[in-house]
Amino acid sequence: MKLIIASNNKHKIEEISTILQGKFEEIVTLAQAGIVCDPEENGATFLENALIKATEIGKLCDCCVLADDTGLCVDALNGAPGVFSARYASDCHDDAANRRKLLQNLHGVKNRSAHFECVVVLRYPNGKLISASGRVDGRILEQELGENGFGYDSLFFATELGKTFAQATSAEKNAISHRGRALQALLEML
Repeated sequence: MKLIIASNNKHKIEEISTILQGKFEEIVTLAQAGIVCDPEENGATFLENALIKATEIGKLCDCCVLADDTGLCVDALNGAPGVFSARYASDCHDDAANRRKLLQNLHGVKNRSAHFECVVVLRYPNGKLISASGRVDGRILEQELGENGFGYDSLFFATELGKTFAQATSAEKNAISHRGRALQALLEML
């Protein structure tokens, strides 16, 4: 079964490809499939955004499409940045600016508990949809630690790992991450 990853984010593509390696006959990116499409993620939830992407990309091909929506939810910020995680500081998807804004909004805040959430949707060529979700808990540090990862990884201290995602190896992160858990749950349904 051929699978198209409905994302233009090279970091997400790398993580998803690594986690799903050997589970599909072929895994390709939008670019490799010759699809130029970046659907507007205007849903109110992670599931709604993942469904938008899977459905829109699915209309352009005759194979399985995997879409995800992921975000960081901070308790003291009432779940923000949430579905706006990638464009928290601006519409430019600037990871460094997003981290700066998060630290600014949490300045002086003692409760820094947070979680990452991911929802994945698999769309079959016949339109059938399957979804799964994953979550990992932790807290937001007051300064960045680590060189690996992307997005908020250098600020997110994963409780189970005892370090930030940016301090973890890819294998360590993928084993307990929100995206890893969502994809494992999806694979169990297949």
